Amino acid sequence: MTAHSERPALEVADIIRAHGQEFQEKFAATLSHTQKKALRDLPRCRTAELGGHVERCRDCGHERIAYNSCRNRHCPKCQAMSRAQWLAAQAEHLLPVEYFHLVFTLPDELSDLAKANPAILYDLLFQSAATAIRAVAANPKRLGAMPGVLLVLHTWGQTLQHHPHVHGVVTGGGLSCDASGKLDASPRWVACRKGFFLPVRVLSRVFRGQYLDGLRRAHRRGELHLFGKLSTLADAAAFHAFLRRLYQKDWVVYAKRPFGGPAQVLMYLARYTHRVAISNHRLVKLDKGRVTFRYKDYADASRHKTMTLDACEFLRHFVQHVLPIGFTKIRHYGLLANRFRAERLALSRRLLLSAAVAQAVASAAEGDAVIEPMREWCCEKCGSKRLECVPLEREATRDTS
Repeated sequence: MTAHSERPALEVADIIRAHGQEFQEKFAATLSHTQKKALRDLPRCRTAELGGHVERCRDCGHERIAYNSCRNRHCPKCQAMSRAQWLAAQAEHLLPVEYFHLVFTLPDELSDLAKANPAILYDLLFQSAATAIRAVAANPKRLGAMPGVLLVLHTWGQTLQHHPHVHGVVTGGGLSCDASGKLDASPRWVACRKGFFLPVRVLSRVFRGQYLDGLRRAHRRGELHLFGKLSTLADAAAFHAFLRRLYQKDWVVYAKRPFGGPAQVLMYLARYTHRVAISNHRLVKLDKGRVTFRYKDYADASRHKTMTLDACEFLRHFVQHVLPIGFTKIRHYGLLANRFRAERLALSRRLLLSAAVAQAVASAAEGDAVIEPMREWCCEKCGSKRLECVPLEREATRDTS
């Protein structure tokens, strides 16, 4: 009997097993419930602690042990299935138009506030980015249309530093609307200029204004947790002075090279939507309580480098990217908003005189990015599909988290 395991030499789970208890003892007072749950789930993933089953081939008798996944969305090993299922649904939402990639980033000055109030500040990041896109696109001097918008939250940079930003995948055009964003009675499709969506400087200013206005309202309602070094911001005058400094700086919004079409969009989504803060394949070694990992230095011509951190410091960096329970990190707006999505996409396709998008989507597999397929359920030795499953009991373990 064999246990199927094609794992990297080092995993985040190994670091938690070796140093997780020390880390939790050191930072117990500051860890949230979801952070503690991630530290509990990840080292148990695909081990006997979660149980599993034996796959037995009825033809050759070969047996394979398969342990259950933890299904924690912050686990580097548990994203393939959810990603494949999600991508299958997204393929139905694509239109045969040019797509654009926008990135909206919070300034570093908001990092501590975001760590203390992640649900509020990340939700405001989504709302402000979406409002900026829709408001500028609705302006008849810009586009005069409602585009389809998909936003994905990432909270990390390459070295695991706190770097909250949303990636936006936006249709290169939309259904005609008035300046308030209300669709025309008989909408037409309005395409943007080829290779150009909207001016990023205008998007940046609207984004900044929307975000700081929302932050001011949250403070006025008493919704922000302001403790420790943030306690001085509880005073209204101090908070307003803090906001004024943020108004005075330019906020980062930039547009990456256009995708070109739905096939390229699907490849992008396959790579980025279900990422976690760091993949196991970037880990190099754990030696004498220090973790070494690879990263790409975008400030130095995207050269690949390594960084070494104390194991507890590595785990502190990792858990700061664990999202609040129930927080939705992928959201749709405009033409893709859930309530009217089917109706608006059907109308858009009719106006574009488009054939089914399936043929364009099928070409996504031809690019460099490979969407990991679901493992075909068959005997790994003889290929037979005549398999039977025998459940395995979980190992009895003591929960110390």
